[in-house]
Amino acid sequence: MANSDRTLGITGPISLNLPTPAETQSTHLLLEELRAQNTFESATETKKRERVLADLQRMADEFVRRVAKEKEPQNEVLIRDARGEVFTYGSYCLGVYGPGSDIDTLVTAPRYVTRDDYFKYFPSLLLEMAPEGAVTDLTAVEDAFVPIIKFEYWGISIDLIFSRIATLKQFPPHGQLNLTNNEYLRGLDDRELRSLNGTRVTKEILNLVPEQSTFRLALRAIKLWAQRRAIYANIIGFPGGVVWAMMVARVCQLYPKAAGATIVSKFFQVMKIWRWPLPVQLKAMDEGPLNVRVWNPKIYKSDSYHLMPVITPAYPQMCATFNITRSTMAVIQRELERGAELTDKIRAGKLVWKDLFGKHTFFTADHKYYLAIIATSSTKEAHKIWSGFVESKVRVLVGDLERVASVAIARPFNKGYERLHRVKSNEEMEEVQNGSLAYLIRDDGEDDSKVKKENGTEAKTEVKTEPDPEIKEEKNEATGVNVQSGAEDQKAKLDSTPDASAAGTKIYTTTHYVGLELAEGAKSLDLSYQVNTFKAMCSQWDKYDANLNFLSIQHVKNTNLPDDVFEPGEVKPTRPARRAPANGNMAAGAKKRNASSEVCRDKMVDGQYRDYRQDIKGTLSTLVEIC
Repeated sequence: MANSDRTLGITGPISLNLPTPAETQSTHLLLEELRAQNTFESATETKKRERVLADLQRMADEFVRRVAKEKEPQNEVLIRDARGEVFTYGSYCLGVYGPGSDIDTLVTAPRYVTRDDYFKYFPSLLLEMAPEGAVTDLTAVEDAFVPIIKFEYWGISIDLIFSRIATLKQFPPHGQLNLTNNEYLRGLDDRELRSLNGTRVTKEILNLVPEQSTFRLALRAIKLWAQRRAIYANIIGFPGGVVWAMMVARVCQLYPKAAGATIVSKFFQVMKIWRWPLPVQLKAMDEGPLNVRVWNPKIYKSDSYHLMPVITPAYPQMCATFNITRSTMAVIQRELERGAELTDKIRAGKLVWKDLFGKHTFFTADHKYYLAIIATSSTKEAHKIWSGFVESKVRVLVGDLERVASVAIARPFNKGYERLHRVKSNEEMEEVQNGSLAYLIRDDGEDDSKVKKENGTEAKTEVKTEPDPEIKEEKNEATGVNVQSGAEDQKAKLDSTPDASAAGTKIYTTTHYVGLELAEGAKSLDLSYQVNTFKAMCSQWDKYDANLNFLSIQHVKNTNLPDDVFEPGEVKPTRPARRAPANGNMAAGAKKRNASSEVCRDKMVDGQYRDYRQDIKGTLSTLVEIC
C-alpha cells in the first residue's frame, strides 16, 4: 500500500527526491546484509505462525461461545453467532518479525464477556484445544498493568491480552471489525483501553507511512542496530520496538520517496539533532469521544518532564517514552551520533553495512564499575513473578543513581542474565544470593560449576562479588531487604523449598547490570542510600515473600565480571600489570605511598573491599572509592 502521494505528518516533507542509482544499489546491499544477519525467517516458520494464529482464533470463538452459553443459555441466536476476534500488534503486525520473535496478540470479545471470564476460561481452554504438548510455560498475570497470559505455542512465544468491545453484543464476520474506530473505545476501563492500544497504534503507524515496504526495510535495520548496541528495551528505560517504529516512520514521512538505505542514513542525521523535548509525532492530536487524558505538557505538568517524547498516533495519544532517564537518553544520543558517522562512511564507500551492526562493548570496554542487581527465588514459579517485578523497577534505581553528584551516567544493560544453581547448605545459598556462580547448573540438571584444569583435576569456578564474610551480617542489616539473615532464617527458606532433594536445592537468579560512569573529578561514590531505598521499595511489594524471594545488589569491577556475559571472541577486561621499579627502587619523581593510600588501593581488589571494613561497615557492596 502506498501513501506517497499524500502529505503525511504534522509538517511537510524535507525532500521529494527519487532514489538515485547509487541509493538503489545501497538499498540492495542493505537487504543482502539483513538477510546475512538472519533477520528474516523462512517461509516454513512464517506458515507455522499463521497456523498458531488460526488455532488461537478457533479458541477465541469457543471461549466466547462458552461464556454465551453460561450467561444466556436460552439465547440460541447469541450462542450460534458467538465469536471473538484475534488481532496482532508489535513486530508481527508491522511485518518486521524474524527468527525467535514472539507474537503480541489481542483477543477481543463482545460486551458480555469480561476480563474475569478471560482468566477463568482461556488458560484451561488453551490446554484443552491445543495439540498435546503444544502449549508450554503457561503463566497468567491478572494484576499486571496490562493483564496478560504468556505461553509458548509450538516454541513460539505468545503474549496474549484481552479486551471486550462494550458497544457490541455480537461481532461482525471475521476480518470486518476495525479497531481504529474510536467509537469502540466507549465503555471500557483503563486496562481495556491499554489492551486495545497496541493494535490501534500499530495499525495507525502502517497507515501513516508513505511506502510500507521501504518503512519495513528501514525498521528492520534500525531494530537490528538498536539490539546490537543494547539500547532496545522499553522496560529498562530504552526505546522498545514501537518507539523505534514511530521514529523511523517519522523519517519516512520527511523523505516520502526515498529508498530504504537512504531512510536509514537520514534516520541518524535527523534524530541526532532532534530538538528534544520537541515530540516526535506522526499526526496531529485527535479529539476522541472519551473524557480521558491525552499527552499534553501544557496541561499536565508531569508530561513536561518527558525527556524524549515520542507520541503514539492512536487516540488517546500517550507518550511511549515516559520511562527514558537522563542516563539512557545520553546513551541513545551517543549511539545516534555514532550511527550517523558510520552511515556517512557507508554512503562514501569507506565502510559496508555490516559495520553499522557491530556489537556493543558494554562489558568489554565501556565501564570500570558496575552494580549487579540480583533477584533470587527458591522456586521457578516464584522467580518468574519476582524477577519480572525487579526488572520493571531497575529504571527507578537508575533514576536515583543518576541524581548522585558523583555519577555522570548510570547505564542499565538491556537484558538480565538468568542462572540456575544447586546448593546443599545455607552457606552456599547465601553465597548464590550475593553473586557467587560456584554452583551453576544447566537447565537439564547437569552440574556446570566444575571445569577441567590443564592437569586434569577438577576445580570450581566462582565469581566473588561480596565482601569479607566476617562482616556479612552488618552488610545485610544495612541494605534492608532481608534484615534477618541469620542461619535460622536461611535454613527456614532452604528447608521449605519444593525443589529440595538429596542432590541439593535449585535456586533461580536473574542479574541485571548497571554500568557506572563517574563525573569528572569524582573522588568517592556512596550509593548506600539509593540502594537501600530501592531494596526497601521492592521488599514492600505486596507479592514479596521473604521465604521465596531475595534481592542483593553488589558492586562488580570490570575485571571481575562473570564469564557468561562475554560471547565467544570477546576479550574480558584484565587488571593492568604492575610495572616493576628499576633496580628494585621507586621510579624517580614517584611519591611514596602512605598507609591510607595503600588501603585505598586495596579496597577495590577483585571487586571486594578487603581493607576497608571499619570505614564502611554496612555499605560494603555499594561504596566505591576512587584512588
